Amino acid sequence: MIELKNVTKYFHTHEGRKYILKEVSLTLPDLNIGIMGRNGSGKSTLMRMLGKIEFPNRGKIISPNSFSWPLALSGGFVGTMTGKANIKFVCRLYGKSKTETKEILAFVEDFTELNEYFYMPIKTYSAGMKARLGFGLSLAFDFDYLLIDETLSVGDVNFRNKAYNALKKKIENCHVLLVSHHMKMLREICQAGILVNEGELYYYEKIDDAIAHYQSVNKEWGRR
Repeated sequence: MIELKNVTKYFHTHEGRKYILKEVSLTLPDLNIGIMGRNGSGKSTLMRMLGKIEFPNRGKIISPNSFSWPLALSGGFVGTMTGKANIKFVCRLYGKSKTETKEILAFVEDFTELNEYFYMPIKTYSAGMKARLGFGLSLAFDFDYLLIDETLSVGDVNFRNKAYNALKKKIENCHVLLVSHHMKMLREICQAGILVNEGELYYYEKIDDAIAHYQSVNKEWGRR
């Protein structure tokens, strides 16, 4: 369960406060949930708050669950360190033993198919390569929720299929919060859905209902 209690999140801009959420109170069940919204609506900000990378200006987000780091195109890796060194650093943060760290390194190196780039600084990586590394790393850890922000859309067709199949296998034992504009993928992976729109969160028990609302919002904006 994930509970939002009077959550408000905003950013300061030249035009004043840009609100992502305004006094939102909502309880989400433990399901695979798709998150939709127009660009700039706050989907990624919501994911970062769930992953405790950002925090609300007011209110609380409460959950007994563990959450992965948000898997987006730009991660929190140290650019001057190699991919391998970054993985070792995360393993130390999570208290992994030498044996566990060795197994995780082998898994991530094999899964990401980064080849020699695995031993090169992150600052030499493309956005897609960073996404591969973050996704592979997440699969090597056990969380109650995976936070995925469009990561499955990067790479060539073979890698996208590999990542998609790995995700389906992983969520047999956990849940996922998935930000995506791909309706087919949302329908295949998620049972429920959230629309982020103009400071509000709209939760739907059926993913098709959430998709219908999202599509109607897009049509409305198209007429403006």
